Amino acid sequence: GQTPLIRSRTIGPELGIPELYFKLENLNPSGSYKDRFAAMFVSYLQSKSIPVCLATSSGNTGAALAAYCAAANIKCILAIVDGAPQGKIKQMQVYGAETYMIKEFGKDAQVTAEVFDFLEATAAMLKIPLPISAYRYCSEGMAGVQSIAYEIMEETGGTTTQIFSPAGGGGLTLAIARGARIYGADNPGFGIPKVNCVQPEGNDTIATALRRKSAKAEAIELSSTTISGLQVPNVLDGDHVIEECMHLGGTGYVVTDEMVYEFQRKLALQEGIFCEPAGAVSVAGFANAVRNNEINSADKAACIITGSGFKDMAGLDEYYKLGAPGKLDNIKLLTEIINQFI
Repeated sequence: GQTPLIRSRTIGPELGIPELYFKLENLNPSGSYKDRFAAMFVSYLQSKSIPVCLATSSGNTGAALAAYCAAANIKCILAIVDGAPQGKIKQMQVYGAETYMIKEFGKDAQVTAEVFDFLEATAAMLKIPLPISAYRYCSEGMAGVQSIAYEIMEETGGTTTQIFSPAGGGGLTLAIARGARIYGADNPGFGIPKVNCVQPEGNDTIATALRRKSAKAEAIELSSTTISGLQVPNVLDGDHVIEECMHLGGTGYVVTDEMVYEFQRKLALQEGIFCEPAGAVSVAGFANAVRNNEINSADKAACIITGSGFKDMAGLDEYYKLGAPGKLDNIKLLTEIINQFI
């Protein structure tokens, strides 16, 4: 927690919104906002003297739980989403977690439901909580994620008008919305921001339903987005996301994967922020809000940057074709290159 909230130097002003801010959750110890979840949950395990943590993850939850379990001397066993980035899996393993990837888990709705049901039953048999980062499964851990909203509102003196949050199963967005509502109730002089749910179009279970003001999120048969961490075809917290976001006046935004990678690159080139693709989803949603005239120059907006770009390095090779460094026979040849910029 206590991650920086920094003002956009370029992206916001270019889009006509001078007060756009980025909440840099990539600067948590294990590199994502899931540290807030893990800190709360592992503290809970310690308080109950529970010696093992059984969990599932597409990457960031597992990495965070593995790190905090290592610090607490608790065994961590993780069922991994099919296709999770190797960088995230290696991070879990270096902390000592045991990792097992389940075929079609996180892609196929039926397989995903079966995995969740099995893990729930196993956890119940062992009499331990199941730390899936969703309120449906683990309100103890998700309470820690609400602190993101507390910090944004506190750091801006309650003047933030809109927050954009990426969503897969919706846990983060629900935590932001609940946190904003709770903090606003406890601080009557503070304004409560609209909380908007942003999803990639290949996993649109919540965003379009929210925009239509439907009461229910809609599960999909197969998640087709390439955005790691947001491949959740099941509803999970979706119904409650719609309820909370509508209560705060927020809406849903659907963005293409191409747009997400475009803003991941812009964040790096124009703001000096290297985030995972999921972290750029919120910024792509913000850009859509500008184009829809649903935000104006007087607004103070915050985008949640969920995790570090180092979490998904393979994506850089696939989408940006960065290539090998240029080769020079000697250092003096840099003079000609330098002179081009003087």
